[in-house]
Amino acid sequence: MTNWNNLDTLASFKELQQSSPVDLKSVMSGEEGAGRVKKYQIPMAAGFTYDYAAKQVDDDILRSLSALANEAQLADKFKELYNGAVINTGENRLVLHHLTRGQLGDAVVADGADKRSFYVEQQKRIADFADKVHKGEIVNEAGEKFTSVVQIGIGGSDLGPRAMYIALENWAKKNGKFLMDAHFISNVDPDDASAVLAEVDVAHAIFILVSKSGTTLETLTNQSFVMDALKKDGLDPSKHMIAVTSETSPLADSPDYLAAFYMDDYIGGRYSSTSAVGGAVLSLAFGPEVFAAFLNGAAEEDKLAKEADPMKNPDMLDALIGVYERNVLGYPSTAILPYSQALSRFPAHLQQLDMESNGKSVNRFKESLSYPTGPVIFGEPGTNGQHSFYQLLHQGTDIVPLQFIGFKDSQLENDVTIQGSTSQQKLKANVAAQIIAFACGKEDEDLNKNFKGGRPSSIIVGERLTPEALGALLAHFENKVMFQGFLWNVNSFDQEGVQLGKTLAKKVLAGDMSDALKEYAGLLEI
Repeated sequence: MTNWNNLDTLASFKELQQSSPVDLKSVMSGEEGAGRVKKYQIPMAAGFTYDYAAKQVDDDILRSLSALANEAQLADKFKELYNGAVINTGENRLVLHHLTRGQLGDAVVADGADKRSFYVEQQKRIADFADKVHKGEIVNEAGEKFTSVVQIGIGGSDLGPRAMYIALENWAKKNGKFLMDAHFISNVDPDDASAVLAEVDVAHAIFILVSKSGTTLETLTNQSFVMDALKKDGLDPSKHMIAVTSETSPLADSPDYLAAFYMDDYIGGRYSSTSAVGGAVLSLAFGPEVFAAFLNGAAEEDKLAKEADPMKNPDMLDALIGVYERNVLGYPSTAILPYSQALSRFPAHLQQLDMESNGKSVNRFKESLSYPTGPVIFGEPGTNGQHSFYQLLHQGTDIVPLQFIGFKDSQLENDVTIQGSTSQQKLKANVAAQIIAFACGKEDEDLNKNFKGGRPSSIIVGERLTPEALGALLAHFENKVMFQGFLWNVNSFDQEGVQLGKTLAKKVLAGDMSDALKEYAGLLEI
């Protein structure tokens, strides 16, 4: 039987609060630093390594973190989740995104169906549809093959799939897996849809409408925008559109779509990249076998997340160190810094994943919390970020924990040697240098040039960014966020915080407004 308790009631957390953080500047210098790098590592799936040597932890703190994981019953709570417990208490729902990529425990039955079988069935239906599109068995009205796919969705229906597509686009081109170019329309701003439609040959494009309920205002507005464009070109929208929705949605059996693929209420939008939400666009763009490899990478990382010992569980340990930084050391934000241009939109996806999940001030029982929860997440790929916000990270008044991601080899293996080193070597040199620069700093009598150091970081290192690697990386962060939610005793799987603004926007459009809202509506000439 698991117990859901607030973090500050746990005896192991109170002991952790009495610990002394490691002096990074001291321990990361010289031979001791080299020893830490070799010692403080955990293997991940798909050839990744999670290295936390430059975090403010030592063996004593790690023992305390392990005790915290045990007292908080993190492994038991994960087991309850993947075996089908109602973990999403706010909406009284199961949480099943792990089932989209593998069976971790018992069979989960909901809505009268085996949910693993349901997800596999949708994957097979998508694969069959994508294969027929690629073979020219499903064509446009002129009997010509489709060459582009456009996803219409917002939030988790856009950020995750878009980030995954961008991450694999060049890899697919290099490996002969690039079958259709993909585009994304998310913002209700008409400039977004207009720009995409101006770039796409609509006569040879398939549009994917993603809406679980079939009622999402922004998405349906963009659908109408696209349908108008198709009609103006003399095209039948129903011959160009598919839907990803729930089986009970008004879109499910509509004649307005070539096909409908299904998701359910047990997978939140920000966790949906491995469901039909990501599966349709990625399978069309790269082929079903690439999407399957992506799922396999995620499944392998999920298996590691089952491990009860944090020292063998990179996802859990990353979560524990993050809570230590947030609730003991008092750091309010975390930067995600991938040294990979392919991951340029990955931080944006993780921003939603983390902040929408754990940006809560009440616990699972709707009681106010007296301690901080989710940090502010931001980031950009290196080395671009070094010439942007790293100034604050190095010399600003706040300490911001850093999570680097790096690869030994580039995706394309197409490089040049300049001044004795390749571009990839320069990239790797930069990330290695930044870890030490942040940790150790540099003393200078000129305070403007003085670097205090003591700024913690971890790095996830992989061989090359492949579909399997991307899946493992995604699962790592999804599981990290889950474990942190368990520690903070919040519900990481609802998002009431996004509802109020949407409700008020509908009132504005209906003319039902308070005086102040009327003034803003007038200012904007609504």
